[in-house]
Amino acid sequence: MKIENTAVAGTLESSDVQIMISEGKEGITIDLESQVLEQFGRQIKQVILDTLTAYDITDAQLKVVDKGALDCVIKARLTAAIHRSLGIQHKETPWEV
Repeated sequence: MKIENTAVAGTLESSDVQIMISEGKEGITIDLESQVLEQFGRQIKQVILDTLTAYDITDAQLKVVDKGALDCVIKARLTAAIHRSLGIQHKETPWEV
């Protein structure tokens, strides 16, 4: 799938993550800010890449501001951002991705 519009999901509250996804031209670009970047940066990026792969997204730019979110929160926020970007409505949501 191709990212068509810029979309944002999440907040800057503690234990949450804010993700902005926009169209990319040359692969996946992840700009990650996190207080736990040294300890969990690789894991956070892997969750993001796995989620993008599930949607067959190969070109995208992501701005990720992590405030200590768990993997499931990162995946949920990224899924919401992808759906908003692609204009996927609630009834079309494949919850078993």
